[in-house]
Amino acid sequence: MGSLPKRDEIDKKYKWNLEDIYENVDIWEEDFKKIENSIDNIVKYKGTLQESAEKLLECLKLRDELMSSCEKLFVFARMKKDEDNAVSLYQGLADRASNLYTKIYAATSFIVPEIIAMEEDVLKKYINSLDGLKIYQHHFNEILRQKEHVLSDKEEELLALTSEFSGSSREIFTMFNNADIKFPFIKDEDGKETELTKGRYIMFLESRDRRVRKDAFYALYDTYQKYKNSFAAMLSGSVKSDKFYAAARKYNSSLEASLDEDNINTKVYDNLIETVDKNLHLLQRYLKLRKKALKLDELNMYDLYVPIVETPKKEFPYEDALKLVENGLKPLGEEYIKYLKEGFTNGWIDVYENQGKTGGAYSWGSYKTHPYVLLNYQGTINDVFTIAHEMGHALHTYYTNKTQPYIYSEYKIFVAEVASTVNESLLIRYMLDNTDDKTEKAYLLNHYLEQFRGTVFRQTMFAEFEKIIHGKYQNGEALTAESLSKIYLDLNKKYFEPEVNVNEDISIEWARIPHFYTSFYVYKYATGFSAATAISNMILNEGSPAVERYIEFLKGGNSDYPLELLKKAGVDLSTPKPVQDALDVFEKTVEELESILV
Repeated sequence: MGSLPKRDEIDKKYKWNLEDIYENVDIWEEDFKKIENSIDNIVKYKGTLQESAEKLLECLKLRDELMSSCEKLFVFARMKKDEDNAVSLYQGLADRASNLYTKIYAATSFIVPEIIAMEEDVLKKYINSLDGLKIYQHHFNEILRQKEHVLSDKEEELLALTSEFSGSSREIFTMFNNADIKFPFIKDEDGKETELTKGRYIMFLESRDRRVRKDAFYALYDTYQKYKNSFAAMLSGSVKSDKFYAAARKYNSSLEASLDEDNINTKVYDNLIETVDKNLHLLQRYLKLRKKALKLDELNMYDLYVPIVETPKKEFPYEDALKLVENGLKPLGEEYIKYLKEGFTNGWIDVYENQGKTGGAYSWGSYKTHPYVLLNYQGTINDVFTIAHEMGHALHTYYTNKTQPYIYSEYKIFVAEVASTVNESLLIRYMLDNTDDKTEKAYLLNHYLEQFRGTVFRQTMFAEFEKIIHGKYQNGEALTAESLSKIYLDLNKKYFEPEVNVNEDISIEWARIPHFYTSFYVYKYATGFSAATAISNMILNEGSPAVERYIEFLKGGNSDYPLELLKKAGVDLSTPKPVQDALDVFEKTVEELESILV
């Protein structure tokens, strides 16, 4: 294959155009100085916000201008760095922009406490007297909604002082899990001694050689078992920290405190777990099909990632992939396709790998410019889905930024994966409807089922684990390596038996999951995927009315609470229905794959 090309050897048409943000570094520097010099201007408003509606509006507008301008500085610098990480100039610019953001954050920290301190009648009077303040109505509502959880000045100061060590368990885990822990060597498919790493682990589990899969599985988890007490202390410390902050802010539980950030009732969390639990027979039906397809007498935990259908050897040149994505997304309407093509042709996308380029894929950008997408396109079928996925994020951002003021431009994580998953669902359906190749059809169906298994079933199992361990600590029970492993093993047995032999070593898997250190986060993957599945079905079945509702959702940004935004798209996650509807789609997809493979 040869060495990777240098950045300047890539054709311009395959590179994003960051000059749309800043033409050159000199202009970036001018903006930096201007923003830095403006920080003192906002400090002048401290202690004055109650004086008049005009003062309040001026302050909020200046804050938003400073924040959005600094975001633009940071995005440019960081994305220039991602083009070629060997160029140290842009790391320096990114660090400076990050430090500037910290200064702005500190300088504006008085705003929320002063708004909270206002008499609500006075604030309402200000909003009614000045049209410019009406834009901030939801922002004010959100501040006042959480008023009961804001403490006195001295208590808030004390909590702020604890912030330096509040994430210490996560930091220790990250360092230990990424830098210190070492895994043994195993023999690869060719019998060559190869070091096991976390990055290679999934590659080994996807091996057609069952001996390689088994060796990798036991080598990884035997290593984690050696440090089980240390990992238990880390996770227990994180759970203790969550309980402390929840209690300090007068929440009934860590779960309630975490979900309140999105104004989500704990019933949504419970509905997800209960609905998935009722449908575990569907997961086991799929696992039974996996066992048959792999021609195994017994399915083990190390047999769950090996593909049951060979990846089609077909290659997709980049331009062909764009056309395929465009055709797949046509149900979203002419306007959506117009914006999609604008992204394809106007310097939004950085396509190919080059020396020093950041790996993976993402969508990003600043409020003051169009969104961007980073790819490392190789021409595989998975790369085609990556285009659809990242352009889903990009157009969600594009619609939001065209419609909303800066204060509502940052949509919540709870809804962030909806747009990307809708695109993937529509593309899969289009490709299934337009192929007669049984292998390709089986691959697409299995690709979709694996997304379900990893995003709905697996993440819900994680969510259930979190709920149990936080609940036990809340009730005064100690979280030891033995108790954590027993809880985790029992959950795996509930989800995978009787179709899978649940190997005892899986009991320590909790020790390697970083998401458990950001509590009650993973459930958002499952709810987001379920919402996207429901929306894509409505688009295909209803047409224009469903598309119009969906576009309204895309325009919403953070202008309303996540559940309310999803209701505009026709999905009510306060009920179990969207999750059940998604699982019904899973069942139908299993039936389709069974008809081909059995």
